[in-house]
Amino acid sequence: MHRLVLAMLLLAAGPTAASAAEDLPYGSSLSFAAVRNGQTIGNHILTFQKNGTQLKVSTAIDLAVKFMGVTAYRYTHRAEEVWSGDTFQGLSAQTDDNGKKYAIRIQRDGAALAVERNARPDALSTATFDRGLQRDDAVRTTLPPQLLPSTHWNVRQVRQTALVNTQTGTEARVQVSVLGRETIRTANASIDATRYRYTGDLVMDQWFDDAGRWVKTSFTASDGSTIEYVLK
Repeated sequence: MHRLVLAMLLLAAGPTAASAAEDLPYGSSLSFAAVRNGQTIGNHILTFQKNGTQLKVSTAIDLAVKFMGVTAYRYTHRAEEVWSGDTFQGLSAQTDDNGKKYAIRIQRDGAALAVERNARPDALSTATFDRGLQRDDAVRTTLPPQLLPSTHWNVRQVRQTALVNTQTGTEARVQVSVLGRETIRTANASIDATRYRYTGDLVMDQWFDDAGRWVKTSFTASDGSTIEYVLK
């Protein structure tokens, strides 16, 4: 169960892709309840701070799965991404995946995204082992400058073939297909939205409404349970 919600962060055509800062289709915050097999296990909250064409998006995820009153799995994630207009400038994130800890920092550097990440070797890719790294060593690498972070909210994700995994700081290949229009239930209302299916390194379904707002996510966790994000 230690990778129960990994797909949540690996995350991202009908709606019009809005400018990240100028035409942001959100207010100051966006909040989801994370529901596992019908039971709420936590929250995923985003906050948006605009200053002209500058945008900061903060993410806070707190999840806990209990079994017979005892917490069997816990997940926390904190991230802050920075945008200038439509251009992704950088991100810092810290994750505790049931005791497995990650820390990454991404910054635009000329024609690339410069990435620094710290993680236990068993949380990194096979290619990382080939470098002979020891436990808790920092990894510095670069990624293509056009990649967007896998933070769900940006509808431009549905037109991408790769995203930055905001837990590990690595590149995630993705194929996105349109499944069609649906009416989804939020905590208080019904919303018409377009459903997209992500396959490849990301396997999940996401829904965006006609304004380009992220309104739902669903996927199957590694233990076979169903996770849904329900908009509050």
